[in-house]
Amino acid sequence: MHNSNSPEPFAVPLAAGQSVTALHYPAAGPSAGATAIVAHGAGAGQHSAFMVAFARALADLGFDAVTFNFLYIEQKRRLPDRAPVLEATYAAVIAEAKRRIPSADQWLFIGGKSMGGRIATQLTASDPALPVAGLVLLGYPLHPPGQPQKRRDAHLVSIHKPMLVIQGSRDTFGTPEELRPVLETLAPPASLHVVEGGDHSFKVSRSGGRQAAIDEAVRQTVADWMRGVMQSGAGHSGN
Repeated sequence: MHNSNSPEPFAVPLAAGQSVTALHYPAAGPSAGATAIVAHGAGAGQHSAFMVAFARALADLGFDAVTFNFLYIEQKRRLPDRAPVLEATYAAVIAEAKRRIPSADQWLFIGGKSMGGRIATQLTASDPALPVAGLVLLGYPLHPPGQPQKRRDAHLVSIHKPMLVIQGSRDTFGTPEELRPVLETLAPPASLHVVEGGDHSFKVSRSGGRQAAIDEAVRQTVADWMRGVMQSGAGHSGN
């Protein structure tokens, strides 16, 4: 089933008169009554094939999906903004989504691909009152490729929210084996879904035409996990 509705663009106001563009992919069919905000990775914005396909799939599975551009992408710069700017932009998107989308005010999940997911974790770690039900991390960048000593996990212990990490078994930014001991120490423990043979974007070499099925399984895993969090009542973000 494909959601034929085009995404609805909206502006997210930032400080100093700046703004970024976000896209709302409305839930198709029976709505889950939840919104998922998915932030892009460092190299490509919300219009990348990965981001569009993922957001459309979540909408097809009954979730309102929101993507957005960080400021550097919006301004067509190559280097990502510094962390405080990235986090402030994400916080502004959360506030605007809650204002515009009714389901976001009830159940809100945040996360993203690589850097986008990392920024979601940093924001949540720094603000325990952030009204989110859980986090979905698509390829968590535990360290830069080839630099396993440069870890980006010290803040994760400060997040007391349900968390799902989807990680390719060949991810050069951190293998499932590297991530597992970190995730098991969190409260609540984070869930880990391994894409066997997958790289940082879950691409499988010599997939023999299986890539579409692999991608579909990842998206279904995310939707099932979010529904499970909602059924448990663990992270209700409404008033």
